[in-house]
Amino acid sequence: MSTEIIGIAAGVCTAISLLPQLIKIIREKEARDISLFYLLILFAGLALWIWYGVLRDDIPIIGTNIVSIILNIAIIIFGIRYKRKSS
Repeated sequence: MSTEIIGIAAGVCTAISLLPQLIKIIREKEARDISLFYLLILFAGLALWIWYGVLRDDIPIIGTNIVSIILNIAIIIFGIRYKRKSS
């Protein structure tokens, strides 16, 4: 198995790891227990991974982290939206 395949698989797993949380927030319309600070730190890390991928011209790193950052942004948006409703 090539290192690129392992990298792509790792990136896909990381990217979709946020999906269950996003689905839960949307279904339950509740985000009281979500840490916004955690999500902001994660956002910074994902942005740095994208930058690193651009510097290395590494499409799998760029692509999988773009998916992750989109899901992270969605969690932040829905988290803020549903935290306000539950307060």
